[in-house]
Amino acid sequence: MADSTHPATVEYLPDPNAATLPPRPDDDDRPAGAGDFAPPGYDILGELGRGGMGVVYKARQRSLNRVVALKVILGAGHAGPEQLARFRAEATAVARLQHPNIVQVYETGEHLGQPYFSQEYVDGGSLADRLNGEPQPPVAAADLVRTLAIAVHHAHERGVVHRDLKPANVLIQKPEVTSTIADKLLASLTLCPKVTDFGLAKLQASDSHLTASGAVVGTPSYMAPEQAAGRGNEVGPAADVYALGAVLYECLTGRPPFRGPTVMDTVLQVMNDEPVPPSRLQPKVPRDLETICLKCLAKTPGQRYPSAAALADDLGRFIDDEPILARPASPARKAWKWARRHPALAAIAFSSPCRCRPCWPSWSTYGPTPAMPETRPRPTGRRRSLPKTRPSATGL
Repeated sequence: MADSTHPATVEYLPDPNAATLPPRPDDDDRPAGAGDFAPPGYDILGELGRGGMGVVYKARQRSLNRVVALKVILGAGHAGPEQLARFRAEATAVARLQHPNIVQVYETGEHLGQPYFSQEYVDGGSLADRLNGEPQPPVAAADLVRTLAIAVHHAHERGVVHRDLKPANVLIQKPEVTSTIADKLLASLTLCPKVTDFGLAKLQASDSHLTASGAVVGTPSYMAPEQAAGRGNEVGPAADVYALGAVLYECLTGRPPFRGPTVMDTVLQVMNDEPVPPSRLQPKVPRDLETICLKCLAKTPGQRYPSAAALADDLGRFIDDEPILARPASPARKAWKWARRHPALAAIAFSSPCRCRPCWPSWSTYGPTPAMPETRPRPTGRRRSLPKTRPSATGL
């Protein structure tokens, strides 16, 4: 997997499994050690993981006697103004979001020259841990992504675009311990996902200066084509809709829609290739759910759902066995996509004077087979006139 074997470089932040990486105590930029870095009023209990900019500790807030997650910027003494601004922007972005499916920020501050903020502690691991490359039941996958879409729409309404939605950035809250067997079974089937890690979030009203033109931020396997191309001014809510579709795709198939041997290969696939339909990888994926998923993964923002709320509504229709609004691509649309991906072959096929069917590419290999004009043998001699009345089959 390119995203896990290649370190985050040149703005590809963070690694897909960054939120779940094991502690690295020998890292030089670790802030003074877990035991030494303890802001006033907090007790450090251990390290939870690391991302592209920060390290997250498990801590206890003494005043309220509650366990929190304490996020600290990596190597703050060597961090540039842009990194510090982005770290503070994350705290600002999440602080304005109050939603049950978004990890909440409690407090921000600075200790020993290290900026930090405390946030809600979620103890159920990440969605990436839960998936572990295994396809999920279609209805469960649709319900989970629907919940995420509602939370993401809440952020969009407040001018916050996540820009790095992926399974590793979705935490799962453990259900409360119950006494009866039925309640335990219900709790095991009910997941409470929470969106986290807004480190690459874009504040639509004021955050444009944090991402230079041409800079690529995000995780290649889940980023939208306009994001992969570095067109930061075009990255908006539609990029998060794309990422939600990529998460749904992985829930249904056990793998992201694009995953090349290197980061650059993955980026090129995102920009130029069409995803393999989920039903080809998992034949039991319902057609309507596949249509929803592929609509999210459209190359241009205008062909995706207009909002995360619209995506959530269509997923709700699927769950309730109602007709969805999304429609699969027409044969003409598929032909256009194939021609766009294979311009040389398309030029040969459509300009060739030979119109016999073997000269046209088959859809199973390249794309849909264009309809051939019907040909009839030219009549020879004089046409014989047909009788005005046709005898009945019964002879009466």
